[in-house]
Amino acid sequence: MSLPPELLKKVKLLEISTRKKVNNLFLGEYHSAFKGQGMTFSEFREYVPGDDVRTIAWSLMARSGKVYIKKFDEEREMTVILAVDVSGSQDFGSKQYFKGEVAAHVAALLSFAATANKDSVGLLLFSDQVELFVPPKKGRGQAMRILRDLYYHKPASRGTNIEVAIDHLYGALKKKAHIFVISDFLGSGFEGALRKLSRKHDTVAVVLEDKLEVEIPKMGLVDFEDPESGETVCVDTSSPVFQKEYKEYLTQMTSKRANELKRSQVDQINIRTDGDLVTPLLGFFQRRSGR
Repeated sequence: MSLPPELLKKVKLLEISTRKKVNNLFLGEYHSAFKGQGMTFSEFREYVPGDDVRTIAWSLMARSGKVYIKKFDEEREMTVILAVDVSGSQDFGSKQYFKGEVAAHVAALLSFAATANKDSVGLLLFSDQVELFVPPKKGRGQAMRILRDLYYHKPASRGTNIEVAIDHLYGALKKKAHIFVISDFLGSGFEGALRKLSRKHDTVAVVLEDKLEVEIPKMGLVDFEDPESGETVCVDTSSPVFQKEYKEYLTQMTSKRANELKRSQVDQINIRTDGDLVTPLLGFFQRRSGR
């Protein structure tokens, strides 16, 4: 993949800052939060007093005349999938970063944490279609590939359909994976597919929010453009009626989303475009590890 020099520089700077944060702040928390896929058979060895009798290999004992047990090791190898929303709504941001940039930074942090932990990591970019799927692999080269795709890929569509992304992952992933869906979750109709995915895979919703979406200031008449459809509407942001109705809508929408994620057994991480990215992730890892 041939990248413009300015983009290569941007990717390299992000890699340096991201790896530093991962190594200094939460690599240990990441490792503790994800325990692996269980226990896998390692070898047979002769029984010694004190061994658990439930691990005795009875068929081998019958053939050999000696008592052997099965030895198991923790299966540490894991697969992490980063499903990143690249629809038109990600081009919005009222502070230093757009939501899309925050999504890329979050994905970079998770990618390098997985790589440092010797886990496989893959990437899915989606709008209202699957834009790009990078199958999971290990190593720094894979992490750099993910960074390049996060910055270089130009979406073919500006719409959003989270269900399409979820269905693709459900069919493509054969082994259990840890899936981070990074989106503003402003779409609808994905709840059933998300519930189905979470029964097969450990699924986490990283919800991106912007300050201006949470609280619209009183600025008089303002033209708002839908970044996905291009439709424009003029709103009197100073109107008490508008302020009241918008707050009610926002409360209802966020409550419905949180309840649906909880019913689907999907953990939620809220990240603001004007806030610290590391603290919410660190808090999530600590909750996972029981700290």
